[in-house]
Amino acid sequence: MALFTDLKISRNLEKALADLGFENTTPIQEQAFPMVMSGSDVVGIAQTGTGKTFAYLLPILNSLPFAKEIHPRVVILVPTRELVVQVVEETEKLAKYAAIRVLGVYGGTSMLRQKEALAQGTDVLVATPARLYDLILTKAVQLKSVKKLVIDEVDVMLDLGFRFQLVNIFELLPQKRQNIMFSATMTDDIEAFITDFFVGVQKISIAVSGTPLENITQYAYAAPNFYTKVNLLVNVLQDEETYHKVLVFVSSKRSADLLFKELAEFFSEEICIIHSNKTQNYRLRSIKQFDEGKNRILVTTDVMARGLDLQEISHVINFDTPAYPENYMHRIGRTGRAEKEGTSILIYTPNEEEYKKSIETLMSQKIKELQLPTEVEVATKLTFDEQPKHKERENPLNINEEERGASFHEKADKNKKQNQGGSYKRIIQKKYSKPKTRGDKNFGKRKNK
Repeated sequence: MALFTDLKISRNLEKALADLGFENTTPIQEQAFPMVMSGSDVVGIAQTGTGKTFAYLLPILNSLPFAKEIHPRVVILVPTRELVVQVVEETEKLAKYAAIRVLGVYGGTSMLRQKEALAQGTDVLVATPARLYDLILTKAVQLKSVKKLVIDEVDVMLDLGFRFQLVNIFELLPQKRQNIMFSATMTDDIEAFITDFFVGVQKISIAVSGTPLENITQYAYAAPNFYTKVNLLVNVLQDEETYHKVLVFVSSKRSADLLFKELAEFFSEEICIIHSNKTQNYRLRSIKQFDEGKNRILVTTDVMARGLDLQEISHVINFDTPAYPENYMHRIGRTGRAEKEGTSILIYTPNEEEYKKSIETLMSQKIKELQLPTEVEVATKLTFDEQPKHKERENPLNINEEERGASFHEKADKNKKQNQGGSYKRIIQKKYSKPKTRGDKNFGKRKNK
């Protein structure tokens, strides 16, 4: 593990890092710094919580000279509004002693104010793809001065369907630029994306996505249904000393709202929630209150929590088992940071057991199974998705006579179709004694003359 001072960074960055209390680099930061500084196109693969943001910010800010240009020289694209806010804050911390201007733009807020801010000039522009493209179309921002493009959380970008906006933005960027991409996984979609748009990309991979973090203790509980999971959570979360900062992952916004409603009856002042249907101010306030310890339980979906720098999390609870095992690794990487101990709990139903097995296959290890505490009630109440659905009796083509209902009637003889076979000519021949053909229309007239 190297020191930041070993990277030959500027004095301004050294002072900023000292103020933050950072001395040692993470592996991704150590390996990315010289590669990004060389000007090569780079894709970095590293798990959540390994310092990816500083891995690209440090070399970019280290080589960014002072300028008075209006238009941005560095564009950083991220998938969510929360990540825009976070990356802007991290950039401002590192640029504390440098004359570098940074601005964040995202949807859900006034575009007019963002246009006014852009008119003042910026060096580093952090944006969501959709809002950046809207601002480009209104000519509020030009990309002609961009020297470096960063795409953070590439896998989430593609999962959320941002490929269209990314391609359109690529067409407006200068051909001569450095491309820097970071992701928690290297999927086939990312490989295809890189092959389609970039040439000679250098790859850095730190810990494959299936490698479990050694300082995270993992447990699993089997539960028959949603409300039994709720009863288990209510039981364990009453231990405030042990579960002092808990991140609860669910697979959908609907599940998040339903779980929040159930838990709020017991932990009303201690719980908060974020997902994409919540307003921007609500989401930012929830994240801030959780990060500051005002709320000890945060319910969230994968996309909303992706990339967020949440500190001191004691437990990650997988209320829903993710269908993609890589997402499990992203989730549990929220705890056990900075060489501290962390705990992950996975709660799965019989329908989710295959997902659990896929996770264990990816990690090449079993998750320790615990029995439900005897005081946890096994619920009989089911969610709408869990309730058995009424299925209509199949209606095959050949139905036995005894299976026909009382309302069944035979067709009238005149409505029965008969397949007589043969051709159109045969029917015409029967009617006219010889085939009627489309010959010379004047044949009969010439014959009568």
